[in-house]
Amino acid sequence: MRISRIYQPVKLKFGILIQLDKSASNHTVNVLRLKINAPLIIFNGEGGEYAAEITQIKRHAVKVKIGRFQNINRESKLKIHLIQSISRSEKMDFILQKAVELGVTKITPIITERCKIKLSKDRQHKRIARWQKIIISACEQCGRNILPELNQITHLADLITTLSADLKIILNPEANNTLHNVTGKPKSIAILIGSEGGFTENEIQLTEKYNFCSIKLGPRILRTETAGLAIISILQKRFGDF
Repeated sequence: MRISRIYQPVKLKFGILIQLDKSASNHTVNVLRLKINAPLIIFNGEGGEYAAEITQIKRHAVKVKIGRFQNINRESKLKIHLIQSISRSEKMDFILQKAVELGVTKITPIITERCKIKLSKDRQHKRIARWQKIIISACEQCGRNILPELNQITHLADLITTLSADLKIILNPEANNTLHNVTGKPKSIAILIGSEGGFTENEIQLTEKYNFCSIKLGPRILRTETAGLAIISILQKRFGDF
């Protein structure tokens, strides 16, 4: 039987008792329906994980005893920075969830010229909080013990001047190059994915000015929720841990 994994952003140490936060307690009792003495795996995002056991269950509080530390690393050797133009809520949720499963290291949501999503500062903060929860849930599910970094929403023009990576890619269905033209063995890759309408010519020219390689994935135009996940999978196969 698979043991459930729970993220808790607290200091962990063998032998101590911790109380799960309200959300994790509710999930443990009402969703997973676990009982006292049930085993868990607890991780705090700093690397590795701990065996644990439920010792007490109350209505809104679950206490667990932390067991042995297990130095398990499921991170890819390839550092992938996904720079994703924000899209409608359900699409963006899907993209982030699957990108975490595929092993991205960093995610930056960006606003591009053809982005149709308009968010106030308050709504941006709420989206970031929601996306952080999705990232945590995806890590719990897929076994990652280090949370990918989630950056604040920014504009493409503000991000691109300070961005560094061994290889920088912008997906463009009009490009002449494909991944077959990429040489070398990059250890870090930044990937730019446009919104439903793609990038404007001005944006493509700007990225090329900052050494982005314009790449197309085959003869078909991919949706924004397909494009990033497709190229992440290909890059993991070619340079990462697939």
